[in-house]
Amino acid sequence: MATLGAFFKPALSPPLPSLNKHKLIYKRRNSTISATTVAEDAAASSSSSTITQTKSFSGKAEADVVVIGSGLGGLCCAGLLARYGKDVIVLESHDLPGGAAHSFEIKDYKFDSGPSLFSGFQSRGLQANPLAQVLDALGESIPCAKYDSWMVYVPEGEFLSRIGPTEFFKDLEMYAGPDAVLEWRKLLDAILPLSAAAMALPPLSIRGDLGVLSTAGARYALSLLKSFAQMGPKGALGATKLLRPFSDVVNSLGLKDPFIRNWIDLLSFLLAGVKSDGVLSAEMIYMFAEWYKPGCSLEYPIGGSGAVVDALVRGLKKFGGQIYLKSHVDNIVIENGRAVGVKLRSGQFVRAKQAVVSNASMWDTLKLLPKEAIPKSYEERIENTKQCESFMHLHLGFDAEGIPEDLGIHHIVVNDWDRGVDADQNVVLISVPSVLSPDLAPPGKHVLHAYTPGTEPFQLWEGLDRKSAEYKQLKAERSEVMWKAVERSLGPGFSRDKCEVKLVGTPLTHQRFLRRNRGTYGPAIEAGKDSFPGHPTPIPQLYCCGDSTFPGIGVPAVAASGAIVANSLVSVSQHSQLLDAVGI
Repeated sequence: MATLGAFFKPALSPPLPSLNKHKLIYKRRNSTISATTVAEDAAASSSSSTITQTKSFSGKAEADVVVIGSGLGGLCCAGLLARYGKDVIVLESHDLPGGAAHSFEIKDYKFDSGPSLFSGFQSRGLQANPLAQVLDALGESIPCAKYDSWMVYVPEGEFLSRIGPTEFFKDLEMYAGPDAVLEWRKLLDAILPLSAAAMALPPLSIRGDLGVLSTAGARYALSLLKSFAQMGPKGALGATKLLRPFSDVVNSLGLKDPFIRNWIDLLSFLLAGVKSDGVLSAEMIYMFAEWYKPGCSLEYPIGGSGAVVDALVRGLKKFGGQIYLKSHVDNIVIENGRAVGVKLRSGQFVRAKQAVVSNASMWDTLKLLPKEAIPKSYEERIENTKQCESFMHLHLGFDAEGIPEDLGIHHIVVNDWDRGVDADQNVVLISVPSVLSPDLAPPGKHVLHAYTPGTEPFQLWEGLDRKSAEYKQLKAERSEVMWKAVERSLGPGFSRDKCEVKLVGTPLTHQRFLRRNRGTYGPAIEAGKDSFPGHPTPIPQLYCCGDSTFPGIGVPAVAASGAIVANSLVSVSQHSQLLDAVGI
């Protein structure tokens, strides 16, 4: 994941899928717990529900820092804190770590529940992906398979979209015409020089106090000045738009070709949950620099997204940190106006001597706080923050016989540009990771994850009984768009009737198993109109990380948020020593 890598929506934050017939079984894999399946309907009636708190908590009753939730942001924060020498524990409600990035297993098929598009695992140094920098700090690495393209199915036609500085021009020439080629070249020529400024300040250097003047300002002032000097007066002026909506850049260049505008909106939406008029220019420029430079490639971690989680957990434990699963936090304990620990569903109090860090969403964190401790302005801001919609998910396990041998890992289906890329039932994303990581499926088989990227309205599902005929009927109706997209992508050799595993996840699945308020993907915060909150809260000793905080949604972004919180809880000298160790 270089830069803003995993931005196919589950970087998007999806749920565990539903299952109607299979019971819950657990296996050990690489010293972490992996669920062979999560059955939405079975778990609902099972006494061993995936979110049931153990009767007694056997973990430590006190630590320097208590982290609520083991999503990637929480694990990055906890791992770095342990690396800094802090006594840190992570409390996770689920049976396995990873949050939206966890993997689960059924019938020897191993599924990603969340992020599926990555790049930059192998990047190092100043411009490396924040997650790569965290893994480097923890002394962990992840073997990856490299690739450089994905299939696109749009109203204009079907084509293999390649990353890199020249290949995409060929696709544009064929499917959009010469005007689109000219406009795309104009866009790249304008924004690629800005990438030096966008990448000159690594997120790992940021902290939440005045120490940032040393760890970020003074440390990288020279590289920032050099990047501006290299751009010249015109480029430096353009760099002032980095914190403006990307549409400002597009409009200033006079780009009008319908395909180019639609394509930019699609990339923006997959990256941040908003179209080009809502995404920060810096985010898009960061991504363009990573995808359209010479020699660039995408990477898929061997073993799936669960391998990323495993690496972070190994790093956490290596430096003395601990993670406790099935340890549900009921509320954050406030004493004398300060966050001093958490109370578990088991009734046990776990004290935090220095800080409590919530990796839950802003809305779910609010629910953990006593009403009387919350400043009214803080509560109102959270309640008034617009949410991205939720997901539909389809996880399949099937025989590879009859499937094209050159099948690519990723497929994007756009049914109607006129409806907008953020319209429900309009865009479907498909990942077949067993193409690059065969270990995810039995020999001769494939695993597939299809989803609608944060466009499924929660209100359609709100209040439904998951056991009801109405719910099951709605699942069948709303999943059909994914089935059709899969059939289009895999060709006539695929048959839904021959799938050995069929799992459909809904917004209620997402809400239930990931504890996401209304099953949301995250805050729909638009650049130029609002900004993602910082990490400290009005309550002393309470911090937040994850996709509800700066820099926002996406795997690299949440990794950066976790790192910023960890940096803020140690001295400037410790922080600087870590930057030296990572080579930035």
